[in-house]
Amino acid sequence: QVQLVESGGGLVQAGGSLRLSCAASGRTFSTYGWFRRAPEKEREFVAAITWSGGNTSYKYSVKGRFTISRDNAKNTVYLQMNSLKPEDTAVYYCAAGSGSLGGPYNYWGQGTQVTVSS
Repeated sequence: QVQLVESGGGLVQAGGSLRLSCAASGRTFSTYGWFRRAPEKEREFVAAITWSGGNTSYKYSVKGRFTISRDNAKNTVYLQMNSLKPEDTAVYYCAAGSGSLGGPYNYWGQGTQVTVSS
């Protein structure tokens, strides 16, 4: 059974940092991504990474602030978020798929809340 379990969310002041973790079990996928959904907004792509080569892709507004990485031994994907802004407030979801960085993503975690206060 495939499971993606996110952790690391919380409340932080603007300018602060958080690191999200996504622990995967059941199988290994070729691509992992982070998405987010802010209140009353559509879900949007944040970052993605390939499992084998570590190629990455980022939403333009998070480039230079967020870093996606993976630990193959722990089967875990991370999202280091620095210089957080109130507009980064959202529920963050980990996703996994067998395609390219652009998807499709077939498995999703339950989400973790990130709240950035001004």
